[in-house]
Amino acid sequence: MTSARRSPRKGPPLRLLAVVLVCTLIDVAASYQISRWAYGWLPVPASTAAPYVDDLFSLEVGIGAFIFIGCVGFILWSILFSRAEKYDESDGLPIEGNTKLEIIWTVIPFVIVMALASYSIHVNETLATLGPKQKYDVAVNQAPETVATLDATREVGPIEVISRQWSWEFIYPNGVRSSELHLPVNLRANFLLSSNDVIHSFYIPAFRLKQDIIPGSVISYSLTPTKEGRFRLRDAMFSGAYFSQNQTNVIVESEENYDAWLTSTAKLPMVQGLSPGTPLYEKRLREGNRGWATVAPAAPPMVNDPGNPEAPHDS
Repeated sequence: MTSARRSPRKGPPLRLLAVVLVCTLIDVAASYQISRWAYGWLPVPASTAAPYVDDLFSLEVGIGAFIFIGCVGFILWSILFSRAEKYDESDGLPIEGNTKLEIIWTVIPFVIVMALASYSIHVNETLATLGPKQKYDVAVNQAPETVATLDATREVGPIEVISRQWSWEFIYPNGVRSSELHLPVNLRANFLLSSNDVIHSFYIPAFRLKQDIIPGSVISYSLTPTKEGRFRLRDAMFSGAYFSQNQTNVIVESEENYDAWLTSTAKLPMVQGLSPGTPLYEKRLREGNRGWATVAPAAPPMVNDPGNPEAPHDS
């Protein structure tokens, strides 16, 4: 008498589903933690725009970490538990035509990309409300604790920002000129950006804002610093041999200190301002002017306050 054949078990593989669920939860937890760490990878936030940019960056890092950990985890799982036997040189099964799987791996990336695009557009629109083309509304997309510290009825400027190869010059409404940018905290500062030669870029990492400066035009731009300190302004656009040296400090201080600086600096005589590329070019000439051809740096601007390039900055 032959024994009856045992019928194959029907239904989902519960053990496999449990393993996948646990691994997914671990992936989510690890990705969330990495997204929190991502805030510390950026310079100190010091403007009203910084929190929105940082949140977007954290979200993108978290999604990227989830995908990366999932892919690496699947590869390691395959290596440990699904690898071929020793000396097995046969080809794998020619699996194709799985419509359900193809739909899944098409829909999921599409949803992720569209969600990121939607959130990015929202962040971009929020940043636009902080710019010069619209009246700044303190009630728009601002946390209550931030709203309480801002005075949206007052503004500073316009401050003329002149970029050249390779130095910065700032001219304030009372005629004061400086090589370092001074700003009062929690007041929106308006700028008129111009270039004397080629394309430059007004970029302050701590503020999370960047604006290219196009020669032959004046660009209206604004930002609101929210943290006192000394931050770095960099030329983020390649503008010639010494563009990496085209940096200066942005000093954010209280409104009282800012007004006092303007008053005292207006009484100072004009002196040569900072021009980091000039000594490098002079060294090149002393050594025979060898290497790739380059233009000579523009003459240092004449300013009331050349600043202190040796002072430490926050970011």
